[in-house]
Amino acid sequence: MIATTGWAVLEPGGTPTAWAFDRRDPLEDDVVVRVTHCGICASDLTAVRSGDPSAFPLVAGHEMTGVVSAVGANVHDMAPGDRVAVGNIIGSCRTCAACRAGRENDCEVFPTLTYGGPDPYSGGTTRGGFSTTIVVDRHFVYALPDALDPAAAAPLLCAGVTTYAPLRRFGAGPGTAVGVVGVGGLGHLAIGLSHALGAHTVAFTTSDAKRDAALALGADEVVVSRDAEAMAGAFRSLDLGLDTTGADLDIAPYLNALAVDGTYVLAGIPSKPVIVDPMSVVVGEKRIAGTGSAGVPTTRELLDFCAAHGIVADVEVLSPDEIGKGLDRLARGDVRFRFVVDMTRA
Repeated sequence: MIATTGWAVLEPGGTPTAWAFDRRDPLEDDVVVRVTHCGICASDLTAVRSGDPSAFPLVAGHEMTGVVSAVGANVHDMAPGDRVAVGNIIGSCRTCAACRAGRENDCEVFPTLTYGGPDPYSGGTTRGGFSTTIVVDRHFVYALPDALDPAAAAPLLCAGVTTYAPLRRFGAGPGTAVGVVGVGGLGHLAIGLSHALGAHTVAFTTSDAKRDAALALGADEVVVSRDAEAMAGAFRSLDLGLDTTGADLDIAPYLNALAVDGTYVLAGIPSKPVIVDPMSVVVGEKRIAGTGSAGVPTTRELLDFCAAHGIVADVEVLSPDEIGKGLDRLARGDVRFRFVVDMTRA
């Protein structure tokens, strides 16, 4: 067993504190990763504040970078010292149609989540990246390109790939117009990715104070969504709308901004059901889609794309002892744009 220190929440609503536990010794196909950085995601906040009590003690964190410290006997393409990354999925059945298509996140059996889910090896609960070490099947460990800073790259494994996947799936590129709703943890990466893909990129924000930041990130236009005239001016201008907020929005104005055959994608998860006037999709023959993370091939593609285009998250780096403070600030919206924990300070 591998002695590990994690920052665990012992019960829902608790404060993360240092907690000793054991990781399994590497199996033949495993990679042992010394975690150097792990991002704080909104889903971490939900999990530690109101997650399933049976999953506690909970070690959250699912967007991480690190360094290989050991490999199993069957792993020949990674070695100790290699820079790597791990995302929010660390296992799947690998045999269903979705897995065979490289969409392990849509595994029919259900993917193994990095934390808070059933651990097929121990029979307990998986524990995530707010820890000094993690052991992962090689298939779900990604080479981290040298061009990417490990702290700023960590959020690419969740926020980055969650926005990149639908941009690619729905054809963002030259000659298309993409609207990114929300300039936050996901949205700031979506703007940069859309711009790098060659799409005309429009940032929608409730705050005019974010205008300069959105333009600096690569937005061609900024629309303040509280401005009715500005929203009316966006009528039928977008091929793709990407809602990164996770907020309980009235999506009708954004559906109005979609062109004929346009697609509105939910990348964030609202806390309440989305209410849709059927005519808002019938007129213009629009569609509403969802997205959640991505499979292995798309994640590898994302990391290479970001390295080629110099795209990383805008991060504030915290120490492990500041995870609780980071979660509190995230709950208040006091973050620009992503918190990342430097696990080497453990």
